[in-house]
Amino acid sequence: MPARHRTRWTVALVAAAVLTLGCGALPDPTLPEDVTSTAPAPAATPTAKVDGTKTVEEFEEDAGDAVSLAETYWSAVFEASGVTFGPVRAVRPYRDTGDLACGREPIPADNAVYCPAGDFIAYDADWAVTAFRRIGDAFVFYLLGHEYAHAVQARLGVEHRYAIDHELQADCMAGAYLGDSVRRDLLSLADGDLDEFRRGLLAVGDPEGQPWFAPESHGTVAQRTDAFFSGYDGSLKACRLS
Repeated sequence: MPARHRTRWTVALVAAAVLTLGCGALPDPTLPEDVTSTAPAPAATPTAKVDGTKTVEEFEEDAGDAVSLAETYWSAVFEASGVTFGPVRAVRPYRDTGDLACGREPIPADNAVYCPAGDFIAYDADWAVTAFRRIGDAFVFYLLGHEYAHAVQARLGVEHRYAIDHELQADCMAGAYLGDSVRRDLLSLADGDLDEFRRGLLAVGDPEGQPWFAPESHGTVAQRTDAFFSGYDGSLKACRLS
């Protein structure tokens, strides 16, 4: 996908967005900064094993494009409803558990998260690059799109009784942002990119036997795949945001 996705982002992306937003549901856009770091924010390790096809530089370019596309997409959705959208404060790579904290909680290695306390997205750089190489570049757009969806949920004041419902809705929203971008010719998928989305979802499904009501549950492979492609095919109306 790196040489094929386009950077001519425009607010025409979702001029006819189906989501209706209410100003009263939006929190104060000037959130207090609460990003605690015990080490400099690292880039992905240049010396990590390279498979010869996907470099760290390609990953970083894709990650930047994925964030730019998500910001433009959600800005247009909010603008279509007369609401100003504030992007996340930062997207922070890290390497080890404790390099970054959300509030007072250290962010664990091998993960990607949205931190509402500091309004930032964080991802383990080495873990993300490994997934990029093993699964494909399309996975980067899903991964950061999912975390950006959590930032949008926070701005809308969306809450769920069970974590799994919150996560599956974010999967749907990530699918909507990607599907809408493709339909509006802002993102070009290469042959195999849809399969990369499926392989990525296969990698992040809950382990067999995990209770659906557990606080850490995100959904089975089947549930996450269904949620993502419901949004991809049906846009935001499939995500039950209103």
